[in-house]
Amino acid sequence: MMNYEPKPNEFHVLQVSESDEAEVSVKDNSFSAPLQNGIYYYSYGVWWMDEQEENVSNGDAFYNFVIEVE
Repeated sequence: MMNYEPKPNEFHVLQVSESDEAEVSVKDNSFSAPLQNGIYYYSYGVWWMDEQEENVSNGDAFYNFVIEVE
């Protein structure tokens, strides 16, 4: 969760592997980890899209993290 105002109004979480990327479903600022054991890589991108002009971003931020499911 981002403790920042204004909050970004667009975001995407991708699960990334060596050969593929898959969008992860996010609900109420959270998502579920895979059930299968393994190491999973994620990219979390947020955008502050202009509410007056279409396709104009007022900023963005990207975070990458790894989780291990045992």
